[in-house]
Amino acid sequence: MSRDAQPAKPIDTPERPTREEAEAAVRVLLRWAGDNPQREGLLDTPARVVRSYEEFFAGYSVEPREILSRTFSEVEGYDEMIVLKDIRFESYCEHHMVPIIGRAHVAYLPERRVVGISKLARLVDAFAKRLQIQEKMTVQIADALNEVLQPKGVGVMLEASHQCMSTRGVHKAGVGMVTSRMLGTFRTDASTRREFLAIIGNPIAMSVSNT
Repeated sequence: MSRDAQPAKPIDTPERPTREEAEAAVRVLLRWAGDNPQREGLLDTPARVVRSYEEFFAGYSVEPREILSRTFSEVEGYDEMIVLKDIRFESYCEHHMVPIIGRAHVAYLPERRVVGISKLARLVDAFAKRLQIQEKMTVQIADALNEVLQPKGVGVMLEASHQCMSTRGVHKAGVGMVTSRMLGTFRTDASTRREFLAIIGNPIAMSVSNT
């Protein structure tokens, strides 16, 4: 995206500030932090921050369900589980605006149609590149996949570390959070759920699912 380009305005949000207003806000924060935005090292920082935000929050200009709009039916009768695991994602905590870094595992059991595997990764990014909480992001990915493909079942698991815990507050480094959403056969059929968990290599979750 060019420096002067304006991403699409998110739905149901106030009018988007101009680039100049956004850069001015960064200067205010620099002053509030105790530094001088006019010193040499910080002169270009507001513009850099705004450009970074265009990358960090690019998901607001994407309609996630459109990513899944092109599907394929010529699969020679394939009806087994499809899993894309270890999808690295970077998001930002909506409470403190610090990074959430993790991996997503996305699976579905097709009914009649499948989607290109890159679309699953793009779906994760479309929701990750927004201000988020992990629980909500997990639901959004699973529900979008279920709504558009209408498969027999969907399984989504996110594993992530939150810098709002490791760099501030309780300062607990190395802590990981796991969230999941199981729909259709992934929820009702324990063997399907176990197969998904085995494929993504989650022995703790597998043991829990067997209890």
